[in-house]
Amino acid sequence: MSLFIDDTTLRDGEQTAGVVFTNEEKVHIARMLDEIGIHEIEVGVPAMGGDEMAAIKTIIALGLRPRILTWNRPVISDIDCSLECGTRAVALSISVSDIHIQHKLRQSQEWVLENVRKATRYAKSHDLYVSVNAEDASRADPEFLTRFAQNAKEAGADRLRFCDTVGVLEPFRTYEAIRRLIEEVGLDIEMHTHDDFGMATANAIAGIKAGARYVNTTVNGLGERAGNACLAEVVMALKHIEKIDLGIDTTRLRAISQYVAEVARRPLPVSKAITGDSIFAHESGIHVDGVLKHPRTYEAFSPEEVGAERQILVGKHSGSHTIHFKFANEFGIDLPDDLAHEILARARAMAVKRKRALFDKELALIYQEVCKERHLDLPPLRIPG
Repeated sequence: MSLFIDDTTLRDGEQTAGVVFTNEEKVHIARMLDEIGIHEIEVGVPAMGGDEMAAIKTIIALGLRPRILTWNRPVISDIDCSLECGTRAVALSISVSDIHIQHKLRQSQEWVLENVRKATRYAKSHDLYVSVNAEDASRADPEFLTRFAQNAKEAGADRLRFCDTVGVLEPFRTYEAIRRLIEEVGLDIEMHTHDDFGMATANAIAGIKAGARYVNTTVNGLGERAGNACLAEVVMALKHIEKIDLGIDTTRLRAISQYVAEVARRPLPVSKAITGDSIFAHESGIHVDGVLKHPRTYEAFSPEEVGAERQILVGKHSGSHTIHFKFANEFGIDLPDDLAHEILARARAMAVKRKRALFDKELALIYQEVCKERHLDLPPLRIPG
């Protein structure tokens, strides 16, 4: 089964409260997504006009390899705006849950079906690829959701986007819901999952296991409220846990993650899965000992695979193996055991006092102090950089 990533950083990602990308930034992100091998990019909402439409036109004109989609309400004027931009693929989005239909749209289920049929047929009459988005599908009545999907299919839709709009699903329910839809309708399904309960990536993977062939992601999991399924997490989980390689250049994941974090002004947590600064940082003596003997003892994949580097830190939980490694491999000094133990004891004490791992310059200071106190004629510490 072929799987495809449809990244929506430029649409749902930018809908993160307070996040705005300049047109130049949107173009650069689109180029980076193209370079790493993303299959589809949802670039924005043409009906907004102005800068949004200008950026979309520019991206489409680049002739990038991914399919470029635009987001639309199931409204003819929205589709016309997309056509004006030159798009060949559209996402048509409308609510399918009773709470949305009654309180947001203030319409009926039949009105929803009529509008999605009309918009889909209009889009198909212009030879567009159509993804029909079932907003709030996870809270919709299952029977109505099936009717909605069947109507979309009969009108010519190429796929259905199943939206867990407020992130209320868990993987087991996700699997059952997607399997049921595929069995009853036979339409390609795309997963669009939100992270309100911290399960966006897990739910995306569950949907794929149930037969979904498309998955929405955003760089760093940007998106409304708690965000969307994170691009790096989905790609790496599929590759290493499900043994499905999507052909993405994972060595560039960290670079695009850092760029989007910068321009979105949303700093990454240091422990962010896959691309965080500290996920290949080792301090605990037991862990460092294992990693130095064989990296896979405490690393699920190599740091180089995502464009990162391994870090060996000296802190409260370090052991003597860490000191020996640090000094021999980074500073060019082979320490005798007694000196290593003394440096370790002082390093642990300093780490407790300063509530963090030590900088190399602080290790150098400890080394110099111990050598001076013991009247040792050892080479000076060479700190790289």
